[in-house]
This record gives sequence, structure tokens and C-alpha cells, in this order.
Amino acid sequence: MTKPQAGRDWTAHAQFFEYTQAADPPVPAVPYDVFPASRHAHGPSAVLPWDLSAALRCPWPATSPGLLANFVRLAPGSGVRTSPRASSQIFYVISGAGRSRIDQEELSWQAGDLFTLSAPGVAEHAASQDSVLYWVHDEPLLRYLGASPSEARFTPTLYTRERLLAEVAKVRAQPGAQRRNRMGVIMGNSDTAQTMTVTHTMWSLLNVLPPGAVQKPHRHNSVALDLCISAPAGVYTLISREIGADGSLVNPQRAQWSAGSAFVTPPGWWHSHHNESDAEAFVLPIQDAGFHTWMRTLDIRFAK
Repeated sequence: MTKPQAGRDWTAHAQFFEYTQAADPPVPAVPYDVFPASRHAHGPSAVLPWDLSAALRCPWPATSPGLLANFVRLAPGSGVRTSPRASSQIFYVISGAGRSRIDQEELSWQAGDLFTLSAPGVAEHAASQDSVLYWVHDEPLLRYLGASPSEARFTPTLYTRERLLAEVAKVRAQPGAQRRNRMGVIMGNSDTAQTMTVTHTMWSLLNVLPPGAVQKPHRHNSVALDLCISAPAGVYTLISREIGADGSLVNPQRAQWSAGSAFVTPPGWWHSHHNESDAEAFVLPIQDAGFHTWMRTLDIRFAK
């Protein structure tokens, strides 16, 4: 955008629309999409963005209007530097082990760990063995606002695999846990006490799907970028724009769970999880629900 110039016509860019033609403009919908594990299974150290900007008609890389998901491959002996124009970052270690250097501090991580970074969030990542990180940040939101982060809004934090699984085990042992819509733990940070989210803009859940379980449909206005951590054959998610009077999904898309793959659950779409196998499965959705919670627009609903 150009700065105002002396003597220019200040009315030149003014437009006017009749209310019914512009109250709900036809912006492109967030598409259902899959990023298969095969795309990050092999190759040199690199950042592999999950870029749906063409479908979104977005002028910068984005997986959803407010988030960009990436897969970071790290081969031993080489590294990757990340420095997004973002206020929040989440890294989940899909495989391997290594370390990240942030502001003269060094963080060691291994498969199953999750860690967050705040602004400015510049990091150097290196691996001691072949590794893959799932990396989601909110740079698309800041680019839309024309903003750059000027302060850290939360303390960078490590959530170890051991602690995550221990907390999930506590939830599973609670009375009535089998009847809940989801079975897992939402990660929080003491600096985001009001939204109860992992960063001030993002939300993440480690969700377990026991053998034979069906987690009934729900919906929300945040976009979910769902990473399948582990799943045998016969585990999937059904996703639909509509739900019937009986609580069943109408003409759903079927997202087959496959370890290391990710899929988009568009905002407002109903979705249910199904495990038709005899082994448990895990999924890690990352959403812009911290932002929606703060704006009072999340509107999460559960099928009756």
C-alpha cells in the first residue's frame, strides 16, 4: 500500500456496495487437502511448506488464512534455519532426535516432543539422526494484518513425549472418559491462562483414539491442520459440511489416517474420528483456535 501523497485525490480508491451484494463476499473456501508422509520421507535437509495459497487466493504462502504448516527434514551433518515473521510457532518431532539453538540457548528434542517459540523466534535446527519436524506458525495472519511481532506474548516451552503420554494416561483413567467426544490433553501455557491454549494464537491437542472407538462429530470456526502421529489400517476421519437430524454426517469426505501424514479440516465442517482396528491411534490437530477464542468466535458445537 502506498503512503498518502500531498495533493493526491483521496477519493480515488473509494468503493460502494449494496448491502446484500457485499455483506458476505465470496472469498475462496478453505479446501480439504492432504499432505502425505511420502513427501517428507526422504531427501536432504529442507523446509517443505504445505502451501495452499493458490486455492485461497492468498499472496503469501499459507495452509489456511492464518497459518502455514511445514515439514522440516533434517539429515545428520546439515541444518536448517527458521525465522518466520510470526508471533507463534509450534514444532512437533515426528521422528529422530536433535537440537535447536534459539537466542544463544540450546534445546534438545526427540521423537514425540513438542515445543513452542514466540517472537522473534529465530532458530537453528540440527539433527543427530534423520529427523522430521511438523512446524506450524501464524505468519499468514501477521502478513494479512501488515504487522511484524514486536514482543513475545508467551514463554517458549517444551512438552516432552513422556509428560504428554503421562497426561493422556491420567485423562483415560478418569471416570466417564470413554464417553467423551475426544480423549486427550490440550496443551496450555501459564502466559495464556485466559484462552488456555499452547500459544496466544494457536491451540493443540494430543488425542488418542482407542481400538473400536468412534468420537462423534463436532465442529468449530478454527481451521484444524491434523497430523496423524500413529495409526494402523482402519482408522479415519469423516468430514462434512452438513450433519443430519440423527447426528450423522451428510456426504462426508474420508481422511484416512497414515502416520506422518496431515489433512485439513476446514472451518465450520463437522468431523468424527473412527477406529475400526484393534490398536490405538494418535492424532495432533493444530488450530488457530487461540485467536478465535480471544475474538469470541470459536463457536465449538457437538452433535447431539
